[in-house]
Amino acid sequence: MSRTVPISFEFFPTKTDVGAEKLRIVHQQLQSLQPEFFSVTYGAGGSTRERTLAAIQDFNQKGSAVAPHLSCIGDHKIRIAELLDLYKAQGIDRVVALRGDLPSGQVGLGELPYAEHLVRFIRQHSGDHFHIEVAAYPEMHPQAQSFDADIQNFVAKVQAGANAAITQFFFNPDAYFYFVERVQQAGIDIPIAPGIMPITNASNLIRFADGTGAEIPRWIRKQLQGYGDDSQSIRAFGHEVVLKLCERLLAGGAPALHFYTMNQSQPTRQLVMDLGLSTPN
Repeated sequence: MSRTVPISFEFFPTKTDVGAEKLRIVHQQLQSLQPEFFSVTYGAGGSTRERTLAAIQDFNQKGSAVAPHLSCIGDHKIRIAELLDLYKAQGIDRVVALRGDLPSGQVGLGELPYAEHLVRFIRQHSGDHFHIEVAAYPEMHPQAQSFDADIQNFVAKVQAGANAAITQFFFNPDAYFYFVERVQQAGIDIPIAPGIMPITNASNLIRFADGTGAEIPRWIRKQLQGYGDDSQSIRAFGHEVVLKLCERLLAGGAPALHFYTMNQSQPTRQLVMDLGLSTPN
């Protein structure tokens, strides 16, 4: 079956040469699924700047479309401008613009405290060269004052120049559809790709969810707890849960799927293949 919606994959930069080599292999395996782009995360205050840049350049040189993450909080305009110019010179035309987390021990939000300011700065510095992706939070950003305030923050990012959005991962499709409906009621009609997190490790999933404000439904938590250390059962259950989530999202009109791969190929690859979204090369 041929792909009917775009897919994209997210990586995080590794800390070691061994990890970097493993990531190259994972990239090669997932590239065969013909994603629209690969994104690579960017640490607080640019703390992974060089490693993010190295991964992006490697994938770009191998012919993959890439979308480097840029986070602005605690960083400086001149450093961000340097990256934008470098990416533009290398033919990269998509970025993911995020507020990010304030580096540990740093006081003050910096020159660009919120993603809205980063998006506006990218437009001022680089015009329309970059397709700008921003973050969306179907279950509300953990630091937002209210759901309505979070919707307005999202609207502000789009009005500043964002082209599309990628959501935080979630397991309740109704939350995604309600978020999209509210955004459209606010006059915004950009593509909002659901962020999909494969379930492969219960403790890691719970830690990620607790750190990002994403909700793991009680029935999923209880089932995962019931499997204990049975990793095979956790993976099988997780695959079925996420597969059904993706099917529901696609049936409801989701324009794309963005997979948080956690630098692994097989869980994401199996989901993409079972959804019939790609015929690998």
